[in-house]
Amino acid sequence: MAYSKILRRLREEKTNYKKRGTMLMGKRDFITVTISNENTQVQILKPGMTGDKVIASAHSRYLLEKGWKGSRKSVSAAYLTGYLAGKKALGQGANDAILYTGTRKYTQRMAAALKGVIDAGVQVPANEETFPAEERINGEHLTVKNDIPKMKSTIDTEVK
Repeated sequence: MAYSKILRRLREEKTNYKKRGTMLMGKRDFITVTISNENTQVQILKPGMTGDKVIASAHSRYLLEKGWKGSRKSVSAAYLTGYLAGKKALGQGANDAILYTGTRKYTQRMAAALKGVIDAGVQVPANEETFPAEERINGEHLTVKNDIPKMKSTIDTEVK
């Protein structure tokens, strides 16, 4: 019986190599959204032969500094984190990208982060029907209310 070596990241279910290979063929920047137990992180990366280079990154802990109350992994927090990452990417010269989900499922929070990147001005091919409703993005469903337009204007003034 022959032993076949299984790649470590495939074994740990971290990388879908078929999907990643297809994505790399396009030679475009890509967006990853990571939602953990407490936070949301959005990164915009440029693929390379020696590894991916991070162009822009945003973490939901930034919202705490601006007076955010409540969960940092909610739909509205994911939207603002995506908006911040999109603004940073535009400052670095990234105008278009694609979403790379890897082995993770496409969820409403991931869709909200993607909508934030698109609203910041980055061109991303996406279907508008998959995005959450405006009421959810504005946080009307949450018990702890935050002022989303005020947070967006703060991001606009601080990030060039």
